[in-house]
Amino acid sequence: MSVAALDATVELSPRAADVVAPTEISPRTRVLLHGPIVSTLVRMAWPNVLVMVAQAATGLIETWFVSKLGTDALAGMALVFPGVMLMQMISAGAMGGGISSAIARALGRGRRDQADALAMHAVIIHIALGALFTGIMLGFGRPIYGALGGSGGELDAAVTYSNVVFAGSVLLWLLNGLASIIRGTGNMLVPASVICVGVVVLVPLSPLLIFGIGPFPALGIAGGGVALVLFYAAGTAVLAWYILSGRNIARLHPTRPRWPLFREILGVGAVAAVTSVQTNVIIALATALVATAAGPGAAAGYGTSARLEYLLVPLVFGLGAPLVAMVGTNVGAGERKRALRIAFVGSALAFAITEAIGVVAAIWPQAWIALFSADPRVIETGSNYLRIVGPSYGFFGLALALYFASQGAGRLFWPLSAGFLRMLVAIAGGWLALRLTGSLNWLFTALALGLVLHGLTLVVAIGTGAWFRTPPQRITSSLA
Repeated sequence: MSVAALDATVELSPRAADVVAPTEISPRTRVLLHGPIVSTLVRMAWPNVLVMVAQAATGLIETWFVSKLGTDALAGMALVFPGVMLMQMISAGAMGGGISSAIARALGRGRRDQADALAMHAVIIHIALGALFTGIMLGFGRPIYGALGGSGGELDAAVTYSNVVFAGSVLLWLLNGLASIIRGTGNMLVPASVICVGVVVLVPLSPLLIFGIGPFPALGIAGGGVALVLFYAAGTAVLAWYILSGRNIARLHPTRPRWPLFREILGVGAVAAVTSVQTNVIIALATALVATAAGPGAAAGYGTSARLEYLLVPLVFGLGAPLVAMVGTNVGAGERKRALRIAFVGSALAFAITEAIGVVAAIWPQAWIALFSADPRVIETGSNYLRIVGPSYGFFGLALALYFASQGAGRLFWPLSAGFLRMLVAIAGGWLALRLTGSLNWLFTALALGLVLHGLTLVVAIGTGAWFRTPPQRITSSLA
């Protein structure tokens, strides 16, 4: 299927005999359609920001506990971490955005029956993808981590931790899938509350199982994985109870699987999964360019400074999840002008926040770099990067916010294209600049230019009507 085909929004049209009149719009949906944009966005965003902060803190705390087991355990966990993060980004951000978008658009059309059917299809998709991750990592984890450079004790530790965590992949996918179903209705508080309470329990549980305190067995690095899987299981159980109890607008009912409903979710989620990988690929390739040109000290400096860019992603996700719900609901209701206003208000907020962070980092770069290293080469390279690229971070936040808004609209062709444009300018342009000048500063300039073009391309495309230029594809399907 082409990208253009994936970009087309699927609009389900039941046969005349199966048409069901739109149900009454719920008060929560009415707020998304008619409430004040800024206050509604902020009210919906703060629970997600809290979740992102809690999850980031948990990762750092668990890493600190595992470090007490020795270098091999810490290195092994580092090998597993990118795979877990990628799974988290795809299940919560990419496929999760596809779920929230589809449900929001159905509710915007007044089709609560369709939203119910989409919720069940979302569960099926996430169970299948969770099982796929489990099969791949349990079957091929050791050769994968070996190819990433793992050997000896660190490889054994990585496989031990990985086998436990990925054995529970289905639970992670279900947790994020159920949370996305709820977020698609505009309810950000319930998923945030469940995840934050789980984090509060996870922090003390992890060392109990790692070190074996009191009646708890000492499981070593596997204990951290067991604690994580227990967190997934408990969170999944609570969110499933909330939806099955009828408290959620979109409910779970047995339904016959239908390809148009799967495509409604996958048409957004599958493309979004590609964009989830783009940032990681750019940073990985840029790290390789820096290492080749200036050695490991410079690579460490770049990698340390680029961590700040990683932290901007979950921060913008706090605004992104509400944007998916609000834009999707208004697009579904035919409120195109309001959907665009929501997208640009949200992206302006994201620009302001991330630009402020970038400017502060550019003015005082050593305050960030010195948290991780005192090596002069690391500090010099990292500082140069932040001085050059930091002022362009606002365009990164702008592009991320418009990406989430495009998920809500069900139109991801331009976010995907703009992401590849950024890759071309940052990596190909950076390689050429480095080859011609031999200066890392020109590589960093190319990285900054890529961010600026990424954001501006989306502003121009969406602002000139890219979301609504192509009529939505209509699929005949019965929901009865």
